[in-house]
Amino acid sequence: MLNQKRINLVLKRMADFGYDHFLITEPETIDYLIGYLNYPHERTYVMALSQEGDHRLFFNQLFYVDEDLGLPITWFSDADDSLALIASYLKDAKHVGVDKNMPARYLLPLMDKTSATYEVGSACVDLVRGVKDVHEQELMIKASEINDQAMAQMKDLLSTGQYSEKEMDPQLLAIYKSYGATDHSFEPIVGYGENGANPHHMNDGTMLKEGDSIIVDMGCVYEGYCSDMTRTFFYKKVSDKQKEVYNLVLKAQLAAQAAIKPGVRLADIDRIARDIITEGGYGPQFNHRLGHFIGRLCHEAGEVNATSDIIAEEGMIFSIEPGVYLPHEFGVRIEDLVLVTKDGVKILNHYPKDLQVLG
Repeated sequence: MLNQKRINLVLKRMADFGYDHFLITEPETIDYLIGYLNYPHERTYVMALSQEGDHRLFFNQLFYVDEDLGLPITWFSDADDSLALIASYLKDAKHVGVDKNMPARYLLPLMDKTSATYEVGSACVDLVRGVKDVHEQELMIKASEINDQAMAQMKDLLSTGQYSEKEMDPQLLAIYKSYGATDHSFEPIVGYGENGANPHHMNDGTMLKEGDSIIVDMGCVYEGYCSDMTRTFFYKKVSDKQKEVYNLVLKAQLAAQAAIKPGVRLADIDRIARDIITEGGYGPQFNHRLGHFIGRLCHEAGEVNATSDIIAEEGMIFSIEPGVYLPHEFGVRIEDLVLVTKDGVKILNHYPKDLQVLG
């Protein structure tokens, strides 16, 4: 069902950027605006917004729609020139924004067929999607609650030492589904020992051995919204160096979270965590941004990093996930999702962050 409030917010952003039209091809964004999700693969699939109110959907006849989506639909077949239809719609356009995912095979012919200027204008929707309404917040709180419950079961499975990294994935998916989630929100990362020193390690057949750190980065999808959380455990014993790094990362995370409130620059939040880790002697080993926005996709537009110009607003949800990665040794990452509230922050994850030795 068409969400006029969200569309009006996008139109306002379009006016700020000077766009008379905006073309959207990202399925999740179209779903966000009209409540209809479809993955078209190679076929043309466009939602067009106009400052004059002539909004329109361009859909292939292959797509199945049995409801009123609230906008006129221009239908076409595989044999039709769908881009010519869109170009005709844009015949009077002057300045067109397109989303960042629009394929070049669509955009380049449109540029040839029309006299308009085109610009990547995803900020028009990204800035709107970045602020979650109350219903979205409720769904994401529930998704994080499921993640907390699943992490407790993951800890129990890991404590047995019986499963390789890649064997934990199907175990986790079964746990998620038992709590009402439908899928992983991303391929989970389970990194044992030195594998944890790779922030985006691909799970393999590695088995746990005494003294290993265990990074578990995981998330689920609940009613279309994602969760994401990371915890680091240790198997059977923990060294002094591992304790030092773990406590440093936790200190950085807690300090960054404590500073979140409306009006604060996200770059300053990143700096707080990064300064603590740098002062602890591991600055170069914290080699990624502090956080990312999340919602219908696990990684949405918007970052908590040193160059971000985003100012925290009530309703924003993003991750806070400092880490330290020591090649050929171990890694530590601790991650929660946070919701910016009217006067501060709500942490969405509640699984304990005290140092835990398993087995």
